[in-house]
Amino acid sequence: MKTDFINELGVMFTENNSISDDIYNKLNVKRGLRNKNGTGVLVGLTKIGSVLGYSIDKDGKKIPADGKLYYRGIPIEKLVALFKKEKTFCFEKTIFLLLFGKVPSNFELKMFISTLKEYQHLPDEFIEDFILRKPSTDIMNQLQRSVLCLYTLDENPDDVSLSNLIDQSLNLIAKFPSLLVYCYQACNYKHFNKSLIIHNPVEEYSIAQNVLHMLRSDNQFTELEAEVLDLILVIHAEHGGGNNSTFTSHVVSSTRTDTYSSISASIGALKGPMHGGANSMVTKMVEDIKKNTNPYDEVKLKEYLKKIFNKEAFDKKGRIYGMGHAVYTISDPRAVLLKKKAYELAKEKNALEEFELFSNIEKLTKEIGKETKGKNFEICANVDLYSGFVYKLLNIPQNIFTPLFALARIASWNAHRMEQILVDKKLIRPAYKAIDEDGNVLL
Repeated sequence: MKTDFINELGVMFTENNSISDDIYNKLNVKRGLRNKNGTGVLVGLTKIGSVLGYSIDKDGKKIPADGKLYYRGIPIEKLVALFKKEKTFCFEKTIFLLLFGKVPSNFELKMFISTLKEYQHLPDEFIEDFILRKPSTDIMNQLQRSVLCLYTLDENPDDVSLSNLIDQSLNLIAKFPSLLVYCYQACNYKHFNKSLIIHNPVEEYSIAQNVLHMLRSDNQFTELEAEVLDLILVIHAEHGGGNNSTFTSHVVSSTRTDTYSSISASIGALKGPMHGGANSMVTKMVEDIKKNTNPYDEVKLKEYLKKIFNKEAFDKKGRIYGMGHAVYTISDPRAVLLKKKAYELAKEKNALEEFELFSNIEKLTKEIGKETKGKNFEICANVDLYSGFVYKLLNIPQNIFTPLFALARIASWNAHRMEQILVDKKLIRPAYKAIDEDGNVLL
């Protein structure tokens, strides 16, 4: 009875809320804050990061270009090369850069890391009362709840002065690795009948090292594994103010609400499969390819990729996950960097055949795109194609792929939050037009 009624309500809602594409076009409404040529609608200014993947000609058409990603004006390739010399704490240096606008000096980095270490431990009662009690089956959902619970431990949670915003940001960043791993362990214990493993973070370790240390029952990891995870966190750390979860930080922060509500909202945005869940979809797609064809035969692999492209296989949505991006056209600089490191890790793990499979998916999808869409069609591998593969080599469970993405982004979300409150200052409130059932604008 209840199900039938809900189905009736669903039909009623659909009948009374359908709006045709013609009306959107007639009223020049930019769905998804996108212009007709696919570019984003300009809604703000930022100094934190920028993304370039094309140029615009005089007719307003997108001209494909090699992708560029800048953190505080520094190209990501240059930043990674600069950090590569020291090899450790690269993510911590990136956090400092995004928050405060400069690469830290040795002294600044030492003081910064020392401050993070002071904040990193969670109170025992917090772990018992907020994480181990009633854990969610979804780690992202559990992270949202845990972040909101930190509000109760803050003596001044609603203060939006700069000093308090910085203090809250560093507190959240420092605690987030433990939150992530403990939420995962609690979920395994409660819902999957696995042993409960709680390792304390090690003071001398970097964030990447501590994630591997706390995640693994034997605490063991190699130097290369830590380097690769550190790189993943660095290249995921920032992607301009217009990506969905960062824009969420701007929108929510513009109300002057508390930091915990803002970060929780950004986690919720990242949780969606159209945003942060894409690398999990790559893994599922590759598993599907292995079930239905010989993925190591290029001819058969290409045939099956064509089926996916034509909505005949996998989820029948016509998407080859890990390929294509809203901004990048010819290349995604993050994918270029990660592919090189993925090869190194695959060599160490005797997984070069598997690496070749992902490389062939990239190559063959580009071929299929030009064959079906025309020789001028450009599609590139995005960072998700290789990040899922690398996580697998690191023996990282699939249900924390997206939580690790959140860990990488948390400094950026806080940086954009502070920018919104202290620089933009305006409440974000876009407009919607009300129309009748015939598409006429109501007064």
